[in-house]
Amino acid sequence: MDDRVVEVARGWLGTPYVHQASTKGGGADCLGLIRGVWREVHGAEPETPPIYTADWAECGGTEVLHAAAMRHLLPVPVDGDWLPGQVLLFRMRAGAIAKHLGILSAAGDAPRFLHAYTGHGVIDSPLTAPWRSRIVARFRFP
Repeated sequence: MDDRVVEVARGWLGTPYVHQASTKGGGADCLGLIRGVWREVHGAEPETPPIYTADWAECGGTEVLHAAAMRHLLPVPVDGDWLPGQVLLFRMRAGAIAKHLGILSAAGDAPRFLHAYTGHGVIDSPLTAPWRSRIVARFRFP
């Protein structure tokens, strides 16, 4: 399953960044990438996401993405292996809610992740130390 998730996610490379979108080749944000991969791997989405602002209501304290991930994905233990296909949840700054998602595309000495990033679209980025330090949780697709 994990290899399939990475294969499907790679098919989204080059999709432009569009807030709240989840259409391969047409536009996606980070949640839209995860939603699109879900649809290709599992079929219908398990729930419709609420309308959200680009800042994910940072002034609030509700961990909307984390709660949704806990409802639909399988948590990876903190000490669990880093494996391609895992969904990564990021907190972009200390004290803020977690609001960015990606999919681990390569593990090991040169880890990488696929994500939709403002101004870049869906890209495969190195999982550098700054990115890795922002990870709040890891999940697997069921």
